[in-house]
Amino acid sequence: MLDLIVKNGTIVSPAASHRGHVLIDDGKVLEIQTRDDLPPAERVIDATGLHVLPGLIDPHVHFRVPGLGYKEDFETGSRAAAAGGITTVIDMPNVVPPTATVEAFHAKAQHVRGGAYVDYGFYAVLISGNSDQILPLADAGVVGYKIFLGETVGNIPAPEDGEIIDAWRIMAQTGLRCGVHAEDNGIILYLRKKLQNQGRRDPLAHLESRPAVAEAEAISRAILFAREAESKLMIYHMSSAEGVELVRRGKASGVDVMAETGPHYLLLEGEDMVRRQLGSLMKISPPVRSREHADALWRGLLDGTIEVLGTDHSPHTREEKLADAPMGDIWKAMAGWPGVETAVPLMLTQVSAGLLSLNHYVKVQAEGAARAWGLWPRKGHLGRGADGDVTIVDLRREGTIDQETLHSKSKVTPFHGFRVTGMPVYTIVRGHVVMERGRVSGRPIGELQRPVA
Repeated sequence: MLDLIVKNGTIVSPAASHRGHVLIDDGKVLEIQTRDDLPPAERVIDATGLHVLPGLIDPHVHFRVPGLGYKEDFETGSRAAAAGGITTVIDMPNVVPPTATVEAFHAKAQHVRGGAYVDYGFYAVLISGNSDQILPLADAGVVGYKIFLGETVGNIPAPEDGEIIDAWRIMAQTGLRCGVHAEDNGIILYLRKKLQNQGRRDPLAHLESRPAVAEAEAISRAILFAREAESKLMIYHMSSAEGVELVRRGKASGVDVMAETGPHYLLLEGEDMVRRQLGSLMKISPPVRSREHADALWRGLLDGTIEVLGTDHSPHTREEKLADAPMGDIWKAMAGWPGVETAVPLMLTQVSAGLLSLNHYVKVQAEGAARAWGLWPRKGHLGRGADGDVTIVDLRREGTIDQETLHSKSKVTPFHGFRVTGMPVYTIVRGHVVMERGRVSGRPIGELQRPVA
């Protein structure tokens, strides 16, 4: 008797969609079957009228532990992920202490163990002086590395340029990838000081202090370094038209560079900070820009320049986000908001609107991240022997995003009140149903994921 069968659904891959049944046993996909003579199973989910996707991945979350658990922790963050149809997350290293050593990695793993509803991986951070940790961290099980080229939460400075190249040469030996928060710090700090000296405190001052040229400079530099070091590169949360073009050129020149963007850069506009009176609710780094940048990001997503979607789930307390009210002093507010629970319905709404196919959505929200961070073929598809991770969605189900019902500790989002068409109805992790029709249940069964050998 098998553990689980998902029957009668439309099974979606990047290449095709067809009616069939997913057979899962011992946490793994046994097979995709099209004939209806099914074996017995402990549980059968009838997915008639629903679409059955490979377990969706959010490769960019900040679950804030250890050290910042008052904002979020893995129990609440992973519960939000499960509620949102996400089966695997990859957590960022700007915690306290930063995930910069093998000791810090193991301490974080111990802290999280037994407390996650979905599977998870960890990034390590590259800082000045920790090049000797790169190979040991790979052996310990990190999925990749991160460098903060621009100022962000935690204020972890990047190494000097020469040290980055040397570190990436070492990293290339591991086969792992380094992601970059790509903003030039010199440009940001100069413009912010200039704007503050002018008395600017309005929401758009944040956008003006982090212009597209700051992102373009950092992306250009990172691609140049990756070429020199012969290393793999990811541009995190790309926000600009200039960035899309630079990544496109980098790929064409032979650099192994991938790019990630998020729903907020595709669906919001910088002017919404004022036009919709969202102010500090929309403060994020890099900032949300104009419609022209969003259009370029959409083109990049559809033509394969951007291969990954991630949310940059960045929870803060209400007081940190609204330190001086939404339209008050923008410099006092923290950057970021929770996104892991809202991303799937927001993007399914774009599928319903015809802006991208469901097949392409699977490619960028499941396969892309799995391939980028060494989890393929264990994650990211429904092939024989893959983990039994499944996200079942109802493309006709409608709803409204309500920040007060979010499972995250953070209850503030600029997407509050958005109408959505298309919602996750089951989240299945290695054959365990962790969310059913909006209700997260059972015990935390998430496991630490290491790259596939």
